[in-house]
Amino acid sequence: MKILAINGSPRAGKTTSFALKAALESAASVRSDIRTELIELANYEIRDCIGCNKCRQSLTCSHDDGFTLLVPTLGDPDVAGIIIGTPVYMGTMTGLCKSFLDRAIMFRRNGFAWTNVVGGVLAVGQSRNGGQELTIQAVQAALLVQNMIIVGDGPPYGHYGATLVSGVEGGIEKDELGLTTARNLGRRVAELAIKLRG
Repeated sequence: MKILAINGSPRAGKTTSFALKAALESAASVRSDIRTELIELANYEIRDCIGCNKCRQSLTCSHDDGFTLLVPTLGDPDVAGIIIGTPVYMGTMTGLCKSFLDRAIMFRRNGFAWTNVVGGVLAVGQSRNGGQELTIQAVQAALLVQNMIIVGDGPPYGHYGATLVSGVEGGIEKDELGLTTARNLGRRVAELAIKLRG
């Protein structure tokens, strides 16, 4: 069983990556056979979807770019959970994250390949009330049309997902509340994936 984390930040290895790694570590601690992988979208050239409909026939695209390199990983039947992370840009997800989600329509068009894959979302804002929840809901909307099962971070907070702050003194590493939501989100994704996969 595999859980992927997708970093929608155009800056690889920064705050959103740190938060996703915390979520993945928590997911991996649920059961010893859970494998995890972090995909940094910043390391790939991902062009915008142009609505050409080529992907209606198979998992192919008219663009030959970084997204097409990711298709085998994203379409792996062992993937039981996907955690999307994005910083908040102008009150919502980054353009890179949106381009990724738009291009992922091919999985919907080819038998709803992500049906019952557990989805979780985390967002990193500059301040505590920096648009994280609205951003999470925008990403969740894209995952819902994939027929995925969406979870939040669960108890004790039970938010839409993980909400983190990069602008606290000491940086995201000191946002213990936010990191707790990231760890809880990773755990929830793994726990539900186990129940669904038996």
